[in-house]
Amino acid sequence: MGAITYDMEIPSSIPASKMFKAIVLDADTLIPKIMPHAIKNVEILEGDGTCAGTVKIIHFGEGSKFKSVKHRVDALDAENMTHSYSIIEGDALMGVVESITYHIKIVPTEDGGCICKNRSIYNVKGDGHEITEDKIKEGKEKAMAMFKAIEAHLHSNPDY
Repeated sequence: MGAITYDMEIPSSIPASKMFKAIVLDADTLIPKIMPHAIKNVEILEGDGTCAGTVKIIHFGEGSKFKSVKHRVDALDAENMTHSYSIIEGDALMGVVESITYHIKIVPTEDGGCICKNRSIYNVKGDGHEITEDKIKEGKEKAMAMFKAIEAHLHSNPDY
C-alpha cells in the first residue's frame, strides 16, 4: 500500500483559538449549519465527539456526489491546537483508498490571525491502485471552500 501526502497552509485574520474552536471543536454542528449542501449532519457512533477514539458517520448533503464516510478521531490537543483524524470507511474512498488521515494544526500569527496547517495522507490500496492529481486537487478545493466558509461565518458573527 502506497501513501500520497500533501500539505496545505491557509492564512486567516481570525484569531487561532477562535478558528480552532470553529474548525475542530464545533465543526460537527457548525458546518451543517453554514454548508448544508456539503454536510447534512454528523452522527456520533462511539465516544464524546472530540476525544481520541471517537467514531462518527458524516452524512454528506445534496451537493455532494458521496453519501457518507466513517471518521475516527485519532488525537486532539486543544492546548496546542492540533487535531488528527482518519476517514476509515465510505464511498468517498472510491474503492481505491484504504484511508485518509488528516493532521491539522492552527498556529497563531503575530498580527492576531492564524495559519491553518493541514497535512493529508491518502493511503492507497495495494499495487495497481492510484489516485489522480485531479482527485487530490478536488479534495484541496473542497477543504479550502470549507475553511473559507467557516472564516466568513466567523467574520460575520464576531461574538462566536
